[in-house]
Amino acid sequence: MANRIQMKNPIAELDGDEMTRVLWELVKEKLLLPYVDLKTEYYDLGILNREATNDEVTVKSAEAIKRLGVGVKCATITSNAARKTEYKLQNLFPSPNATIRAILDGTVFRKPITVSCVKPSVSTWKKPIVIGRHAYGDVYKAAEMRIPGAGKVEIVYTPADGSAAQRITVADMKAGGIVQGIHNLDESIKSFARACFLYAINEKLPVWFATKDTISKIYDGRFKELFNMVYETEFKEQCAAAGISYFYTLIDDAVARVVKGDGGFLWACKNYDGDVMSDMIASAAGSLAMMTSVLVSPSGVFEYEAAHGTVQQHYYRWQKGEKTSTNPIALIFAWTGALAKRAELDNTPELAAFAKKLEAATLKTVEEGDMTGDLALLASPAPAQRLDSWEFTDAITKRL
Repeated sequence: MANRIQMKNPIAELDGDEMTRVLWELVKEKLLLPYVDLKTEYYDLGILNREATNDEVTVKSAEAIKRLGVGVKCATITSNAARKTEYKLQNLFPSPNATIRAILDGTVFRKPITVSCVKPSVSTWKKPIVIGRHAYGDVYKAAEMRIPGAGKVEIVYTPADGSAAQRITVADMKAGGIVQGIHNLDESIKSFARACFLYAINEKLPVWFATKDTISKIYDGRFKELFNMVYETEFKEQCAAAGISYFYTLIDDAVARVVKGDGGFLWACKNYDGDVMSDMIASAAGSLAMMTSVLVSPSGVFEYEAAHGTVQQHYYRWQKGEKTSTNPIALIFAWTGALAKRAELDNTPELAAFAKKLEAATLKTVEEGDMTGDLALLASPAPAQRLDSWEFTDAITKRL
């Protein structure tokens, strides 16, 4: 322990829920703490602590990421009616990810983690597809209402300067129903576009962007307008110099092109589209546990997380005493991403080298036939056995 790699500055550590919380501790115990003198500011974003702190812990964790420059996050439960009953909650707080993304005003980039023994289920894909997900607004910051009976639903804009209010009718409800109001901000959309072009230029990837502006002429139309404006006024020459292109199309056309293309591009998506499509890309590339996810803020702040959920059913089995075959690779890569970024910002090459070695050891473990059940079902050649999470982590340790 005396010879562990030193860190100059801490990272914000955001713990989570259920099976990923169990694996979070396993990864730290087996793969990090024996090698790195880990410095973190710890925040417990488990659902019961969010309830106990009135969700203030989520806000504080985002502020810590801003202050420290780097954060790493475990998967967390987004509360709903079923979870409210299960955990005896008094409140239904927003998704922690949505709260953090709103505070950091960043863009989420998700990229598949590939291994040679697992081929994509879309046979034409030869290169990874990176999803750039806008991380603010839309349905994740929605105001919703259940309408009890007949009546008129309106959107009202009251200008701050005291001038006359503007209103439009959403619906003349003839009976009970539901209504939702969503919003976005011009500056957030422009920050999203800038982050995408900067990432694409750095990675030498062409950029695709898609909305449904033929139907949503004002809302999606504004996304299209601002994204194109940022490209034309700020990045067109830089993209040309880097040899990359920018392509806009409708979201349904983009989906059709994606499943027939060979990959190798950055697909910029609105918030909801990116949420759904990143899971589709991850699953088609092998497993939801095989995707990196990083939130990049325009101010130069980075938050690394697992792209998947809390693996609820595995957690219930673990509570019964079973050792599950849950894949921890995305959690491992969240930690290596955060450590590598901390090393870059602090100029600590030994820490950066360790992060690369841990990633290489993880991939080598799978490619040499030691893997969890999700990958064992897909690998060619098929492994002799599937490992539980603890056995798999030990197998990585041997290579490391």
